[in-house]
Amino acid sequence: MRDCLNHRAGFDRVLMTVAATFLTVSAGSALAQDQAHSSAAELAIEAAIPRPEPANVPPPTAADIKLDTTATVQEPAKEPVKAEAAPATEKVETKPSDVATTPAADAPKSEMAKTEPAKTEPVKSEPAKSEPAKADAATATPVAPDAPAAAAAIPAEPPKDVAKEPAAEPVKAASNVPAADQPVADKLRDMIGAKTSRYLDRKNERAAVEKFYGAREYAPVWTQGGSPTAAAKGVIARLKDAASDGLNPADYPVPDFAAATTPDALAEAELKLTASMFDYARQAQSGRMHWSQVSADILFPEHPVDPTEVLTNVTTAADASSALDSYNPPQKLYKELKAKLAQLRGQGDGPVIEITDGPALKYTPARGKKQAEIVVEDPRVPQLRAKLGITENASDTRYDATVAEAVRKFQDGAEIKATGVLDASTVRALNSPKRDKQIDTVLVNMERWRWLPRDLGVPSLGDAYVILNIPDYTLKVMQRGQQVWTTRVVTGKPGQHATPLLTETMKYITVNPTWNVPPSIVYNEYLPALQQDPTVLQRMGLRLEQNRDGSVHISQPPGEANALGRIRFNFPNKFLVYQHDTPDKYLFAKDERAFSHGCMRVQNPDQYASVLLNIALPNEKYTPERIRGMYGSSEIDLKFPTPIPVNITYQTAFVDDGGKLQFRKDVYGRDATMISILKNGRGKDLENVVAHSQPSYSRPATTLPSGVAVANNGGGFGSSGPNFFERLFGAPTPPPAPVGRRPQRVFTR
Repeated sequence: MRDCLNHRAGFDRVLMTVAATFLTVSAGSALAQDQAHSSAAELAIEAAIPRPEPANVPPPTAADIKLDTTATVQEPAKEPVKAEAAPATEKVETKPSDVATTPAADAPKSEMAKTEPAKTEPVKSEPAKSEPAKADAATATPVAPDAPAAAAAIPAEPPKDVAKEPAAEPVKAASNVPAADQPVADKLRDMIGAKTSRYLDRKNERAAVEKFYGAREYAPVWTQGGSPTAAAKGVIARLKDAASDGLNPADYPVPDFAAATTPDALAEAELKLTASMFDYARQAQSGRMHWSQVSADILFPEHPVDPTEVLTNVTTAADASSALDSYNPPQKLYKELKAKLAQLRGQGDGPVIEITDGPALKYTPARGKKQAEIVVEDPRVPQLRAKLGITENASDTRYDATVAEAVRKFQDGAEIKATGVLDASTVRALNSPKRDKQIDTVLVNMERWRWLPRDLGVPSLGDAYVILNIPDYTLKVMQRGQQVWTTRVVTGKPGQHATPLLTETMKYITVNPTWNVPPSIVYNEYLPALQQDPTVLQRMGLRLEQNRDGSVHISQPPGEANALGRIRFNFPNKFLVYQHDTPDKYLFAKDERAFSHGCMRVQNPDQYASVLLNIALPNEKYTPERIRGMYGSSEIDLKFPTPIPVNITYQTAFVDDGGKLQFRKDVYGRDATMISILKNGRGKDLENVVAHSQPSYSRPATTLPSGVAVANNGGGFGSSGPNFFERLFGAPTPPPAPVGRRPQRVFTR
């Protein structure tokens, strides 16, 4: 019965709607006589009238029809009010096409859903919900003559309630940055975009920072919630300990994170620590000064660090301190120097303090329960602590176990009996300038190790390589970390004939070599000698050729008296130096052996050749006897399938096989030059590349004195003939100049 009443109430509203609509249409039709029956307005009205299905109930009587007390008819001038309708059981979805064809009058939503769901009007505010339609049709007024056109235009406007809503803000993507770090990330975003050059003066480092922090939404990596992370603490510890690796801690300032309490300060500290980390990694790997700052006769391959790799490596490592330390040279000889530096400093780099004379100080440790430890006190102990770099209990006057151990280590490095007792000889050694000089010597030797390649050898040959130490006048063949063979050598004279420092690869050995005299010797020594004695070259067994362009070439054919001896070891380089045999064997008996024009003479070349050949060609079973069996008058080239690296070094301080620190004379003055450069305070300018004039091997035309024997009598090569490099090494062209050696160019490591 309730359903029937509800149906009748709904039907009552339908009748009211039809009546109002009929009046409206009639008025419009009277004013527009020629209007077609199928006008848009009329079709719209017909579409809006629901067509209820037949019901198996008798027609309603007057008693059954009641006014719908829940519907309120509003005045036309007032705001429409929602009319209560029967509950809707189906969800009506509003489509754009529906809005365009909906008339001004609405029927109850529940009935429209049963008849023509596609013709409903958009619901108010929230289209997703089933909301009763407005009763605007109940208060509709007669339409003007232009109503059909207006009716078509009105639906094009969005619903009033929807149009009044403010535009929704774009939804931000979810951030992976912790809320506590977001303010710092925002500051980093601003600073990295505009202020990075304040902290990073290298373009590749700025690019690395932008890429690294951009990928992590600019979240800080050195702090978390305002506190330093474990990685930051590891980096800071390594930077503060830079002196142990021969570097200057002042070059790597550490920001004070404890004092950084604002996002601005934390972001600035973040970039400062990153910049110091970059400086440390770069200088630990390549050196504080570029080798071109020292001399023109140095040439090592560049091995710059990659800032992106540094950031990734250090920030993802389990131990950030060790990761940053890995940019220091890995070679055993470097690490041994580092340990000796600590001994010389007594585990510290204390200021220059004079220790006054006094009684000997000795610490006696406890021996079980019978003897307690004996600790003496002395007013000199605080000075001693400062001298040895002991920061713990700096003002303590007790000569305890810590002080005694530091004294013992100093004694060991200073070649004093390591007793741990502060006696008169130890005091003199502590106050002696010799200690400071030794420290400086070790420091510059550690610096030169940074110029060398990280891998001295070739992996395919068991990491085999040759290393020659000029001040020690020795050559060693190394393989698998062990010394395979060693010999004495003669090196270049100080000055213009100094043996250059370089790394190259030995490609072949020449037995019975021809000596092609370098142009410098030809024009600076032999031609002036010819002016004094036109027969001097003949008596020396040398051959002189004058080419058509007037240039002169002098050579010595293979033989026992050849200046190169019987074997030449070839590693082509721009300095045109090599290693070779010599007929002047007596020079090897001297302690100081700087006598050559730059090339290196080997004491036992036949043994050296067999060692190298057995590394390069292990199946050939070369012996010194087999090498000597090749001696004759024709050149024989023995090529290596895999070239062997040759490293010419300058080690005035090194640790010998017995673990003792050795010092050698600074024969070329390289130490003095480097110490002066490091102490002049030029900072990062030392990393700049200094351009030097390239070696010239031109052979200018010359007029020979009468009486000089000319082998080819003007029939030799012209200006287009082979140059000295071609005669010497047989290469078509000399090696190219090293990359980056341009005038005052800053080489980015």
